[in-house]
Amino acid sequence: MNYFPWLTIIVILPIFAGSLIFFLPHRGNKVLRWFTICICLLELLLTTYAFCSHFQADDPLTQMAEDSKWISFFDFHWRLGIDGLSIGPILLTGFMTTLATLAAWPVTKESRLFHFLILAMYSGQIGSFSSRDLLLFFIMWELELIPVYLLLSMWGGKKRLYSATKFILYTAGGSIFLLMGVLGISLYGSNEPTFNFERLVNQSYPVALEIIFYIGFLIAFAVKLPIIPLHTWLPDTHGEAHYSTCMLLAGILLKMGAYGLVRINMELLPHAHSIFSPWLMIMGTIQIIYAASTSPGQRNLKKRIAYSSVSHMGFILLGISSITDAGLNGVFLQIISHGFIGAALFFLAGTSYDRIRIVYLDEMGGIAIPMPKIFTLFSSFSMASLALPGMSGFIAEFLVFFGIITSQKYLLIPKILITFGIAIGIILTPIYSLSMSRQMFYGYKLFNIPNSSFLDSGPRELFISISIFLPVIGIGIYPDFVLSLSVEKVEAILSNYFYG
Repeated sequence: MNYFPWLTIIVILPIFAGSLIFFLPHRGNKVLRWFTICICLLELLLTTYAFCSHFQADDPLTQMAEDSKWISFFDFHWRLGIDGLSIGPILLTGFMTTLATLAAWPVTKESRLFHFLILAMYSGQIGSFSSRDLLLFFIMWELELIPVYLLLSMWGGKKRLYSATKFILYTAGGSIFLLMGVLGISLYGSNEPTFNFERLVNQSYPVALEIIFYIGFLIAFAVKLPIIPLHTWLPDTHGEAHYSTCMLLAGILLKMGAYGLVRINMELLPHAHSIFSPWLMIMGTIQIIYAASTSPGQRNLKKRIAYSSVSHMGFILLGISSITDAGLNGVFLQIISHGFIGAALFFLAGTSYDRIRIVYLDEMGGIAIPMPKIFTLFSSFSMASLALPGMSGFIAEFLVFFGIITSQKYLLIPKILITFGIAIGIILTPIYSLSMSRQMFYGYKLFNIPNSSFLDSGPRELFISISIFLPVIGIGIYPDFVLSLSVEKVEAILSNYFYG
């Protein structure tokens, strides 16, 4: 039992420090920026120190557990803890939020509120990944919705209000199903109503009831992941949001849906998951092909990247539905890998827009000559996105692919058909990725505009890009550094299944 409340401090610190922003002296935006960046760095250092000191990778049980009674009337506790499934997303959240805050340096409009909202999101996301109480999980899940809505509606593009409204309608609608699932499983999960995750694990339910719970949670997480046809909010949101917000959406927000599917649908409801896994595998395959074939038709650069994210999330569905060690470890690695790659692509797309003020690909061209650094970085991350060997995306998708082939749950013919579908998606990925680079960087459209002047990537932008690129290469070369965190927890989850 860990008696020092590390996790409570880590969860509360960002939003508490963020509230102090409104009391800082009026000395311009620079004070607010540095204050927020320092808070993010302090939070990241505290998290890293706490995990290095107390986390044991070979222990699949909950560690650093904290349990304090909150509302005794219905057994609602402040329960926090981490395991091999949550430590990676928590560290990713700290890393990407720090870089997104640095990326938001040019934002001057309502700077106090902007930085407070980023820190409030930070607390909500850390709280979601570390909650061991289902009602607390729901509260933390909701905590980051309003900040995203405000960040989009106040600092977005021309259609920001439409996109913000669409975002909140989709996500709030999904949250209704999440709340219904939380209340239902808590009331019927044991003899006494409880939200305690530890007590709900390995509980048995009537099959029909378990299927109802599973569908409710699946809809909630399908919106956030997203899974087609509940994905249409994502391209609109990415197309209008400021690129620092896009970094948080692509790097962290989508991963909350994947985390929820594994943490609740797989771990709490194994029998229903065994029933639904073939359908999830079909949906994942369709999603990979559909999003990869839709992406080339997008004129908006950020929407094209958004559809590539939807396609990559299909691999998470496939890994979850394979019910194998390799597939589920591939999901964990894909969560981390795409968190880096997706955020980097949106950041570079935003920095390009800052310079040329053009977002439509058919109006671009010739950027490579005046902006060689951005060209090199964008091309490198495009290679990572299409799973070039030696980068993190390759080993993540390979593990998912290997998990499907070795799965004992599926017969040979279905596995061949699924593999063929994945192959089509893998072929389509370089088509939209390389055509995007060609439209942006080659040709002479922009280069021949009279009196045009371009400023290549500066020190701040280079630092952000390289900070993301190093772990992408590092994980690609030595993936066991990340996989060692999840392998024991994955085995523990799969011990509830006949297949593994």
